[in-house]
Amino acid sequence: MPLKFDITLTAEDMYRFNMYQTYSGFHGWFSIAFSILIFVVAGVTRGKIEAAYTALYIVFGIVFLVYPPVSLYLRSKRTLAMSEVLRGTLHYEVDEEGLHVSQKEESALLPWEQIYKMVATKHNVLVYSSRINAYVIPRAQLGESYAALQTQAAAHLPAYRLKMK
Repeated sequence: MPLKFDITLTAEDMYRFNMYQTYSGFHGWFSIAFSILIFVVAGVTRGKIEAAYTALYIVFGIVFLVYPPVSLYLRSKRTLAMSEVLRGTLHYEVDEEGLHVSQKEESALLPWEQIYKMVATKHNVLVYSSRINAYVIPRAQLGESYAALQTQAAAHLPAYRLKMK
């Protein structure tokens, strides 16, 4: 039996997706590690160099920690504001063929064989069609349909492509 649900994305949903994409990869972890290294250098050199340099290290550390999330949030808001498709309600239907997504007269099918991976985070279900492109499905809007979606995905996807609890 097909599973049907409607989703309307918010800037917060897009932000959470972008944060997951960034901080689950190398660049996100590198920016955190680099910030920690800068703070360690600031602490070790405190009193050994001019205070202005120590303050500069601290400022750079803060920038490396704060800039990526802020820029991702602004990008998420801008992306949603510029895309009429993302602002509208998306109708999803999950069946034996795969994931059908439609909006107004437009529709697309993502067959199970072409799903790169399916990941459930605390707030979203991400259905990847490639390494970087994904359908973002907010879990709050899925409601009771989450368990049915998880069951459908487990029946059609190999375990290594499915990360849903």
